[in-house]
Amino acid sequence: MLKTRILTALVLAPIAIIGIFFLPPLGFAIFTGVAITLGAWEWANMAGFSSTRSRFAYAALVAAILAVVFQLPTLNLLWLGVVWWIAAPLLVRGYPRGTSVWGGNPARAAMGLLVLVPAWVGLNHLRNGGLQFGAFENPLIAILYVFLLVWVADIGAYFVGRQFGKAKLAPRVSPGKSWAGVWGGLGAVALFALAASAMAGAGLSDTALLVVVSVVVAAVSVVGDLMESMLKRFRGIKDSSQLLPGHGGIMDRIDSLTAAIPVFALLITLIGWLSTGALL
Repeated sequence: MLKTRILTALVLAPIAIIGIFFLPPLGFAIFTGVAITLGAWEWANMAGFSSTRSRFAYAALVAAILAVVFQLPTLNLLWLGVVWWIAAPLLVRGYPRGTSVWGGNPARAAMGLLVLVPAWVGLNHLRNGGLQFGAFENPLIAILYVFLLVWVADIGAYFVGRQFGKAKLAPRVSPGKSWAGVWGGLGAVALFALAASAMAGAGLSDTALLVVVSVVVAAVSVVGDLMESMLKRFRGIKDSSQLLPGHGGIMDRIDSLTAAIPVFALLITLIGWLSTGALL
């Protein structure tokens, strides 16, 4: 299993790096759109659509939506994603109560649209906007930052939770996660934000704002992870798919990012660090 995981990572890492950091805006939109569409194919299974035809139909629907959303106001779509991630903790906290409301296939399919579409919009908003944070002006830095932020939160949560994790965060959804892990992850993110601000030569007010934004985004990323765990548990599956040998599915790798990206993109836009740009 470890060998398979390493081989998969060695193949996918260069593809992801090239697709995210070296493609022009249109190529970036297509590359990330393909990834989101594959995630939609997996989400269809979590939504209860077991046949290949229905899963392809759902993926095609998401792809079609991505093809037209650039005609809509970017910030409105980001706000839609943020509202969803504000409401999502209530579903996670109440599980398994509430499944009579959202447990049907159509409801879970709609949840997928609220997760996947704003994440794609947020990514492309970051790619095409104008960044101004201290000495940082390349918008790709904003994309790299939110990716690293989520990874730092995961690493901090793992090590602190392993050492001190007794009080469980959501035992009916993800028994391995603890409150200590959450606080450890948020603390690691705060330190990461301070380091990033120092590298950018940012002022005191911008530094403080970045710490707050980063902690909020990291907290939301935890909800993204828990949301997918809840749906997989309800569906009775371990992984979203087996598209990535040794790693499960694409959603298993980007569940936290789908929550973090739209929230991060909206917050830094409202603050004024990122100017609004067209998706394509």
